[in-house]
Amino acid sequence: MKFYRITSLSLCIIFILVGLIFLFWTEEVLIFFNYLSKLVGMSPAPIITTNFYLILAVAYMYLVAVLAYFMYRQPQNRSFPLLLIHAKWGSALLSLYLFFSHSQFLIYLANFLVDGFLGFLVLFFYSRIKAG
Repeated sequence: MKFYRITSLSLCIIFILVGLIFLFWTEEVLIFFNYLSKLVGMSPAPIITTNFYLILAVAYMYLVAVLAYFMYRQPQNRSFPLLLIHAKWGSALLSLYLFFSHSQFLIYLANFLVDGFLGFLVLFFYSRIKAG
């Protein structure tokens, strides 16, 4: 349970930091991934940073940070990790869908891998809590 709480608090802090990066350094995130895209021979993503979707991205990071914080504060509650799993896997699957149906941008693939992994990490803890 101690490792679960430490991981939950760590996820909360990471989600807050990523949300702040999305909010204040949106263009730099896309520039960084476009630089990496060139290195691996992938197309760069368009750099459009001032739009409605930025609001949704930052709000999403706020929500997952709150879920991780609640996991930390109430480790016995099994609802919070289950919701976080769904949030991360929903994001991962949408990223994979966009990678194949829209454009093969590295940022889509990276988000699929990161959020998919985080979903599995939380599922691991969820299954341990559920088992007692």
